[in-house]
Amino acid sequence: MVVGQRDADRVFAALADATRRDIVARVLRQEASVSTLARQYDMSFAAVQKHVAVLERAGLVTKERRGREQLVRGDIDTIRRVRELLRQYEDVWRGRIDRMHDLLTQSGEDTR
Repeated sequence: MVVGQRDADRVFAALADATRRDIVARVLRQEASVSTLARQYDMSFAAVQKHVAVLERAGLVTKERRGREQLVRGDIDTIRRVRELLRQYEDVWRGRIDRMHDLLTQSGEDTR
């Protein structure tokens, strides 16, 4: 599945914040409750909850209610789709660099 432009915008906007990147890294390693996550940061529970909500809207995490807790886990499929999108951009730029190299090489040979 290809990441659409709107999805990519949400993902990159969510990952622009250091706290959210840290939350994603934590919950990719091991699921955690929102309250457990909140204890890791020097901010209110509500602030961490808002960060998790941004990540959830971007598809980077999922939440599941278990009793009184909401468990957060990373969505590796979204990470993989974004990685593929970045790989496609890298391929485009590598192709451009290769073409510039070829042109410069040809130009150098023409002046001899």
